[in-house]
Amino acid sequence: MTESSSGGQQIGEVYLRREEIAARVRELGAEIARDYAGKEPILVAPLKASVVFLVDLSRAIPIAHTVDFVELAGFAAAASGGHQRIRLLKDVDCDVTGRDLIIVEDVVDTGLTLNYLTRVLALRSPASIAITTLFDRPYRRLVEDLPVRYVGFTIPDELFVGYGFDIDERLRNLPDIHIMRGRTAG
Repeated sequence: MTESSSGGQQIGEVYLRREEIAARVRELGAEIARDYAGKEPILVAPLKASVVFLVDLSRAIPIAHTVDFVELAGFAAAASGGHQRIRLLKDVDCDVTGRDLIIVEDVVDTGLTLNYLTRVLALRSPASIAITTLFDRPYRRLVEDLPVRYVGFTIPDELFVGYGFDIDERLRNLPDIHIMRGRTAG
């Protein structure tokens, strides 16, 4: 275990080394290039955790594509009985009508946020919407019909840091993905 900690939590052992991540990202890039040959998809990444994955994935896709960003916020709404609500803070800048969209996500968990995002984007008449995720937790899914097409790794219910994943906006810069001890992802 490393010496670094955050709020009483310890950075644990390496879960995935940078070489393992890079190899899988290259494989995902090749799959996307094959599936979208002759097209120019838009990679749409929710800020912030997915940015590191997006950059590496974009470099691994040898076909023409563009990149755009959205930012979402979740909050508990008193009017909805305390249920989680989602709000779009930053929208895509480009016109997605008739375009193939690939949402690039760091982790797919319950699917509630991605369900909201795919519905918002679908209202704009894209040609298609697919999701690629570095991490997937299908056992936590509350939404069944998400278009998750490309999965890097199926992971356990742990909290991770590094490669864009953070604790209190810290530790995103670690090149390997570590398990964070002292708390689970739930």
